[in-house]
Amino acid sequence: MAKRMIVTLGVMLAILAALSFVKFRQIQTAIAQGAAFQPPPDAVTTIVAKQEEWPATLSAIGTTAAVHGVTVSADLPGTVEHIYFDSGQSIRAGEVLAVLDTRQERAQLAAFEAQRQLAQLTFDRMQGLLNERVVSRAEFDRATADTRQTDAQVGEIRAMIDRKTIRAPFSGILGIRKVNLGQYLAGGNELVTLQALNPIYVNFGVPQQSAGQMTVGRGVRVTTDDAAGAEWTGRVTAIDSVVDQTTRNIQVQATLPNPQGRLRPGMFVQTEVALGRGHAVVALPASAISYAPYGDSVFVVTELKGEDGSPYRGVRQQFVKLGAARGDQVAVVSGIKPGDEVVTSGVFKLRNGVPVQINNTVRPGNNLAPKPENS
Repeated sequence: MAKRMIVTLGVMLAILAALSFVKFRQIQTAIAQGAAFQPPPDAVTTIVAKQEEWPATLSAIGTTAAVHGVTVSADLPGTVEHIYFDSGQSIRAGEVLAVLDTRQERAQLAAFEAQRQLAQLTFDRMQGLLNERVVSRAEFDRATADTRQTDAQVGEIRAMIDRKTIRAPFSGILGIRKVNLGQYLAGGNELVTLQALNPIYVNFGVPQQSAGQMTVGRGVRVTTDDAAGAEWTGRVTAIDSVVDQTTRNIQVQATLPNPQGRLRPGMFVQTEVALGRGHAVVALPASAISYAPYGDSVFVVTELKGEDGSPYRGVRQQFVKLGAARGDQVAVVSGIKPGDEVVTSGVFKLRNGVPVQINNTVRPGNNLAPKPENS
């Protein structure tokens, strides 16, 4: 019985040893295959870096403002008797916009004109009697004062009637009408907004360290997101005398011609101020830049050698110093030389020494003035 158990135990040990040897060989083979495995090259797009001449400019966000812009309001209280304008209408300086009811003032005017006429007749009579020494000088002076007083009263009533005739103070474009026929207006109630659109101001702020570069007469280029491809040019016409203590920016004002009225007061615009001669930069698509807290970098395609000494096409991470951005492009001030082949897409999956396969069939945007689709 004991002999049989010993034989059985020996057979089981032999089987376990054989299984362990087979598993050990499988693990060795898998480790060898893993060590020999080479991942397939990553597909990327590239561009050959070129040196370009970029003009020296300063970009800022601006807001448009009317050269002349007011809210036309009632000067005196009264009921709207006539309205002579429509919303959005173009108007010239001096044109009548609305007339308030002046029946009471006209009745007062008739009464004062009658008093003035009587005072004038009395004055003429007194002047003749004074020449004949019939009346005293005091009576003549009283008649003179009455004449002047009635003249002033007539002028006052006429001024009130004129103030109830509301006119456009300058030429421009009217906004949306805020009154209706027959509506009672108190003094100061709004009728409509009036804006002069040509020319137009653009106000923007620049950092205090750039304030010295701002001078009256510098050229300004303005673009908007809602009018792709359209741009306006003008000149810096005023620079604020103080720096904002909150933002440390100084306000600059430019004046631009706006004959078609496409720029409206209050619009958000991008401004670009020309600062003088340009400078040489290496321009790359923004998609080529890998942004990181420890520094910005790009991946340069170059010839590398593997562990076995065989050459292959791989990438090398290169830290760069960036400058201004224009459209799809970013200026590289240092770190890249003209002629370097730089990866422009797929940089998020790359690291030093990774093999790459270049496929430039479809490339990312690289335009100084991109035009979005359906714009």
